[in-house]
Amino acid sequence: MSEGDRDFLERAESISENLYGEPMSSERIAENFALYGLKKRVVALERFDSELRGQIDSSPHALRRHAQMIDLRRRMGDVHDALRKAKR
Repeated sequence: MSEGDRDFLERAESISENLYGEPMSSERIAENFALYGLKKRVVALERFDSELRGQIDSSPHALRRHAQMIDLRRRMGDVHDALRKAKR
């Protein structure tokens, strides 16, 4: 599977599996997102949003994956909002 065919979660899991031997959970991804600076968080959220706007097929795996991505996007948005309120 080429890099362009994989979604955000698949890329993050692949990278963390190569580095640490196991895929990174969506909770851990959201925690690491808090370490990003303001501009990097904004860019990451915009890229994530554009990926979510893409077409999905109706297979159970694709729907489950899309639901996981929406949940992760919500968590990342909550982290970003909390950090902005704290002026970080």
